[in-house]
Amino acid sequence: MGPMDAFFDIAGHVLEHSVADTLYLVPFLFATYLAMEWLEHRTAGRTQQAVKRAGAAGPIVGALLGVVPQCGFSAAAATLYAGRVITLGTLFAVFLSTSDEMLPIFLAEQVPAATILKVLGAKVVIGMVMGFVVDAAVRLARRDDQRLRIHELCERDRCHCEEDCATCAASPELVYEHHDDCAAGCTHEAHCHDHGHDGGWKGILKSALIHTVQVTLFIFVITIALNAVLETVGEEALEAALGGDSLLAVAATGLVGLIPNCAASVVVAQLYLDGVLGAGAMLAGLLTSAGVGLLVLVRANRHWRQNLAIIAGLYVMGVAWGLVVAALGIAF
Repeated sequence: MGPMDAFFDIAGHVLEHSVADTLYLVPFLFATYLAMEWLEHRTAGRTQQAVKRAGAAGPIVGALLGVVPQCGFSAAAATLYAGRVITLGTLFAVFLSTSDEMLPIFLAEQVPAATILKVLGAKVVIGMVMGFVVDAAVRLARRDDQRLRIHELCERDRCHCEEDCATCAASPELVYEHHDDCAAGCTHEAHCHDHGHDGGWKGILKSALIHTVQVTLFIFVITIALNAVLETVGEEALEAALGGDSLLAVAATGLVGLIPNCAASVVVAQLYLDGVLGAGAMLAGLLTSAGVGLLVLVRANRHWRQNLAIIAGLYVMGVAWGLVVAALGIAF
């Protein structure tokens, strides 16, 4: 096989995997944006109060949902956090418990059910515990601003703000919700939401579709680059760099888990089953493996310092729990 044949072969594999990795996220993203737009347009202040009341139990729900073998839940959680529909602790609970492709790999390799349940249980418990810790720390620091920011996402992407502004001018009977100026150039002091108009759903669907397309394209481009690196580097290089349950192995596997691609959990799970990784290193990699949720977080939440702090926190938590498991000699 010549160099060009090898190139096209690798390019074909990268494109195939990138399309597959991206397409199955579309329903999750669209459903999430649709729900957020509905919340923004239909419930206004009532939703904000409901979120505040339910926020305390958020890490429990987040950890249980995150353990479902679909990294689409982490993408949905990142979007919901960017709109401040869920708390920071709930976001961490989802990220830490997200199992991605680990469960399918374990089932395919006929790993004992007891082992699978132990690993999943550990991720759920750790997700819940750290979620509550994060929410408590945020409240103590008095940074628990749960003001809904869904409209900010819409303004930034210019989904239908200008249409709303035109509707405001033409229909004074609509319900108004005060907020900052409209990014699309609206000169009104209020942003209106149609509470009794058949066209309201058209605006909601349009906005959800625009958000979904923009985020999907972003994910697709980054996924191509990541898959290209993984295809050229290969698992052999990762296997040589990792091994055992030492501090270096746990720290390195935690970094592998941060790769914003579902392939990260596949690599970590497979290396553990092959006996290359110890239980501590494996857990560290799976705890930090939030899949494309990290990509969506960076895309949707434009506070880059906050995003860096969240990613760093996720890494520290994953490595810390991995070291605890390794030090205690826990085996799954």
